Amino acid sequence: MIKAGKKAPEFKLPDQDAAPVSLKDFSGKKVILFFYPKANTGG
Repeated sequence: MIKAGKKAPEFKLPDQDAAPVSLKDFSGKKVILFFYPKANTGG
């Protein structure tokens, strides 16, 4: 588990349109990662 305020490891995941997005795409910017299980949403 990553603790708050620590750097996240490099990753690549698909966005909502299935386009690949990686952490390095946001180099030099502040990023908030928010994960939630799709099964627990209304969408």
